[in-house]
Amino acid sequence: MVLADLKVVLKVAECRSITGAATQLDMRTSTASAALKRVEASLGVELFIRTTRQLRISNAGEKYIPQCEQALLLLEQAEQNMKEDQEAVEGELRIALSSDLGRNLVTPWLDEFMDKHPKIRLRAHVSDSNIDFYRDTVDMALRYGKPDDANLYGFKICNVPGLLCASQDYLDEHGTPSHPQQLLAHNGLFYQLHDILHDVWWFEKVDNEGNEKAGAVEKIKMSGNRASNDGDLVRRWCVSGKGLAIKSCLDISADILTNKVVNVMPHYTPRSSELWLVFPSRQSIKPAARLLRDLLKEKTREILDKLINKGVADKTVFD
Repeated sequence: MVLADLKVVLKVAECRSITGAATQLDMRTSTASAALKRVEASLGVELFIRTTRQLRISNAGEKYIPQCEQALLLLEQAEQNMKEDQEAVEGELRIALSSDLGRNLVTPWLDEFMDKHPKIRLRAHVSDSNIDFYRDTVDMALRYGKPDDANLYGFKICNVPGLLCASQDYLDEHGTPSHPQQLLAHNGLFYQLHDILHDVWWFEKVDNEGNEKAGAVEKIKMSGNRASNDGDLVRRWCVSGKGLAIKSCLDISADILTNKVVNVMPHYTPRSSELWLVFPSRQSIKPAARLLRDLLKEKTREILDKLINKGVADKTVFD
């Protein structure tokens, strides 16, 4: 029995499929099947019950696989401790990124990360659609929103307030709204994903101290002449004066800080979110991924500090 075979067993348990495990591990199905048979032959038990329609973990597998997982984690940690002593970080980073955040902020951070760790290889999947870890060959995803799947693992990077933004040219021509109801006279720029148009905007009233007033929620059904499934394009429309858009403060940060757009109705806050680095399994959290997590926290904090100094965010982003 070898470690590579045990890793195949864990991946089969995770995917509930020998074919799916082989795809994730970039090997032939026959190779993964042979590895599984070697482990089962060595143990003298079947770890999985196979039928023509499904594969499930046997009673023996239920006992063996969690302990096997813990053992491999200990071995990986021991290997990492040795590598850290040698200051060696290597391997492949396969990461999914949203279009706006990925292109305009995270890509330069990844360049910096790879310059510091030249043995790292990068594969970036850029899309605003949520990644399917079992279909798309990625090890991690940087996404907005806390994972709602209990099978996923993740690290929270930061809180991310939403901002209602427009260019000053647009506001000079169409007026600056001071209350959500006044938005009905304005042109909305919408994000659309899977044929769902996000044209209903919610706002919470905040006081001068930035505290939300309980129950003071405004819901507005907007109209507009532009929509896209690409968040970066929505941002570009906003910067070019085509209308108003709700954007994550990170996505729009460079334009806010250089006064290409302004924060509209600061006493009414749109939706806020959280930024998470998400993994399909604990085995996917490699040493390089942990270093990347630390870099993301550092870089986002620098931006949030600048937005606080600009007056478009407050220190609750660090809660």
